[in-house]
Amino acid sequence: MKIISILGSPNGEKGNTGSLLREVLKGAKSLDADCETISLRGDSIKPCRGCHNCHKKGKCHLKDEFEPIKAKIMAADGLILATPNYIYHVSAQLKVFLDRCAVLIHCMALEGKYGLSVVTSGGGDELPIIEYLNHFLINSGATPVDAVWAEMGTTLKNNKLDEKISEQAFIAGKNLVEAWKSKRRLATVERIQDAHRKRMRELIQYHQTDWVYEYNYWQERDKKEQLNKMES
Repeated sequence: MKIISILGSPNGEKGNTGSLLREVLKGAKSLDADCETISLRGDSIKPCRGCHNCHKKGKCHLKDEFEPIKAKIMAADGLILATPNYIYHVSAQLKVFLDRCAVLIHCMALEGKYGLSVVTSGGGDELPIIEYLNHFLINSGATPVDAVWAEMGTTLKNNKLDEKISEQAFIAGKNLVEAWKSKRRLATVERIQDAHRKRMRELIQYHQTDWVYEYNYWQERDKKEQLNKMES
């Protein structure tokens, strides 16, 4: 299994979020996963300009690291999103990246992939951010199978993670690989994705003359689904 981790911390892998993510990856690697971490420091991804080029042509015209990172995600089997809690939300570094992922959401391009969220904070309120990240994964087509979060003020002692949190993170990493191996399906996730898929088809049908790439994408996808039904 190939896993890409997007780490939205200005402190990179040396920070608290990087420390928690490492424990997750230890669990994944224990089941032979191939893991790569991409740190977003704030200077590699430019903010979305709302130009709709991704809807029209399938890729962003801004010259930065977004398209190469997206290509790595598309080639992977799993995606981990990791961020510190900065004023009740993901970090600016990660938010800029997610804002550039509109085409992934519209096309549900991560279907068949599995995901996991990692959040740290200095004083709590991690759960709403976990829910936000899982919502992104679901609507992009991926299946989130686990999440790890920690208030680092109480779980980090002498620069070492609390043993219980480390164990939870390790197990989460294993869960990600096991879900991929077993092709785990979650009924709750599939219901949300069915509704989102219907909404995206209607939205893109409405914008078909402008959003050419996405319209053609769904047309081709529908044809393949019809052929698969006929063959089965």
